[in-house]
Amino acid sequence: MSRTAHISRKTNETDVNLSLSIDGAGEGTRTTGVGFFDHLLDAVARHGGLDFDVNVQGDLETGPHHTVEDTGIALGQAIDQALGDRSGITRFGHAVVPMDEARASAAIDISGRPFLLFDAELPPVAIADFDSDLAEEFLRAVANNAKLTLHVRVETGTNAHHMVEAVFKAFARALRAAVAIDPNASGIPSTKGLL
Repeated sequence: MSRTAHISRKTNETDVNLSLSIDGAGEGTRTTGVGFFDHLLDAVARHGGLDFDVNVQGDLETGPHHTVEDTGIALGQAIDQALGDRSGITRFGHAVVPMDEARASAAIDISGRPFLLFDAELPPVAIADFDSDLAEEFLRAVANNAKLTLHVRVETGTNAHHMVEAVFKAFARALRAAVAIDPNASGIPSTKGLL
């Protein structure tokens, strides 16, 4: 079973082309025009076990917000499409990731019910060309479009770079666990028979 997707999304603000393979090894290129965001997406691919290419042309003259949010929308749509009816997946995943003084946790339920709980007091700073508050915007866009229940918490930290990177890596590791095929189960992992 090939768990892949391709999303093309064009608005007046951005033009996003994204290809995804759920069962990967972190391959691909991420080119959004926002350097630190590309670095974060590389971490998602690597630690999430995803192969994905994304190319974004955005209205960066107004700032990175639209580019980051629309990339999250496209990635969420691709995850949703690649998972199909969710048959055979583990469904739940969680991870705790330290990065120097920072530590973040993420828990995912591929529930079909979009929800983000983002519990983090990030310093309101720009990390290179990426505003720290965009971490929440990106994850909300992914969760809404992939239909995930996602809880993220920054448990400790003082350096915004470390805190945000720990968040993205924890999300990636939790996603990797949740989308994994459960060898001891078959069908859709829900008593309702639908996710």
